Amino acid sequence: MIVAPELASSAAGVPDARPTPAALSRLSAHRRPPLALVVAAIVAASAAAIPLVYLVVRSVESGLPTIVETLARPRVLEYAANSLGLAAATTASALVLGTAVAFVLTRVRVPFARTWLLISALPLAVPSYLAGYGWLVAQPGLNGFLPSWLLLTAVTVPYVSLPVAAALRGASGDLEGVARTLGRGPLRAFIVATWPSVRPAAIAGSLLVALYALSDFGLVAMMRFQTLTWGINAAYSASFDRAQAATLALLLVVLALVVVTGERAARRQLPRAAARAIAPRTVGRVTLLSFLPIVAAAPLVGVAIPMLGLLTRLLEAETLRAIDAPRLLGAVGSTVGVALAAAALAVLLALPIAALAARHRGRLVTAIESVGYLGHALPGIVVGLSLVFFALAVVPVLYQSIAVLVFAYAVLFMPKAIGTMRAGLGDVPPRLIAVARTLGDSPLRAWWRVTVPLALPSIGIGALLVAIATMKELPATLLLRPTGVQTLATELWNRTVVFEFGAAAPYAALLVLVAAVPAVILSGVRSAAKEEL
Repeated sequence: MIVAPELASSAAGVPDARPTPAALSRLSAHRRPPLALVVAAIVAASAAAIPLVYLVVRSVESGLPTIVETLARPRVLEYAANSLGLAAATTASALVLGTAVAFVLTRVRVPFARTWLLISALPLAVPSYLAGYGWLVAQPGLNGFLPSWLLLTAVTVPYVSLPVAAALRGASGDLEGVARTLGRGPLRAFIVATWPSVRPAAIAGSLLVALYALSDFGLVAMMRFQTLTWGINAAYSASFDRAQAATLALLLVVLALVVVTGERAARRQLPRAAARAIAPRTVGRVTLLSFLPIVAAAPLVGVAIPMLGLLTRLLEAETLRAIDAPRLLGAVGSTVGVALAAAALAVLLALPIAALAARHRGRLVTAIESVGYLGHALPGIVVGLSLVFFALAVVPVLYQSIAVLVFAYAVLFMPKAIGTMRAGLGDVPPRLIAVARTLGDSPLRAWWRVTVPLALPSIGIGALLVAIATMKELPATLLLRPTGVQTLATELWNRTVVFEFGAAAPYAALLVLVAAVPAVILSGVRSAAKEEL
């Protein structure tokens, strides 16, 4: 039997010179990864890259003159300007409001702080198109840039407030205190002393806001604000102009990649965060009440008012009489079914990438992991459109099948599983695996017996995150769903676009309830996962 050196030394009574867990982790990081794991990770990453690669090929096939002609059209320039303007305005407002919310919740002693933190995160549970539906019920005349901007800000503020609040809890108050003793006011002292240490978290959150605003389709379509996503859907649905749709989709991907590149460049220039925290301060009742609108603004605009509009329309007698129960139950079954299938496939694809990234380093590992995260930068409508092209050209028998739809969900939301699973797999002590090896287990058996059980909660969290996102996804579902298959999101959309707000109410209500089930399960698994919803 092979005995691990550290165990042999201890048994012989020599001084304990066993490496620490951190040292073991470093040794593992520099060890060559198993070939089978690398191959499995490459296969999974290749699957994630299919939409982008095929989109590039499809656009190039149309020829450079066609691409230039398409991009030079005044309508396309208008779409691009509208997308960039909306993304910039939403990111700026979400950054300011999210930072203010995080500051209040971490630096001010507020009653029921955990409840307020949960309330501030509620907009993440409501899809943007559902918030738009709720407002249109109350104000059918809403349209254009302003309502699109305000509603997108309301539903994306938690992307900034949650990571900034976490960073503020770990930020040192020493420098801020020194700045105050030098005569700086509270705001100036915060900007000069504390902001640099929380800026990475704010920039990371702003990246998610910008990508969300660039890729949003349902809300801007409801508000009749013509962005690139609206143009892609119109080019494909109205005229089946696949060349123009592919070119517009590629332009949207380029804009998203520019945003991602800018975020990484800005993040590298920033210093590391400090270590000591600062305790919340007690303020007067008047001051405390003046902070309330800051924290309540996003949940009120993005959740409370839309849900009130939804309930008002749902409880109307005409709506209740018109409920088509079999169709409603069919939509629920389709929504849950595709969500479970997508969660299983996403976990299957993410597992080798997460296992590789958790234990090993190197350019190849970094490249594979980056490709796995590609879904973060690919809007749902782009993935849907590219898989339409791919299925028609390569596997026509699968066109408009559940298999292609579930694969699209897995590509889009696999990054949510990779992130949580990598953290869980990385937390498993390498010493436990070494012990299993000394007992005669093969590497695969040791991984299965030791690593998987300990990392199972993180794997479950990744699956739940994928399931929640799948239930709310709209644009890829509209393009890829099989004929006759409707989810709660598509049923809601189909009725909203023809202004049948009453008929849409039951589907909207059930979408909220069904999506809340995995969210409630998730909150019971690990409270930290709420920040990733």
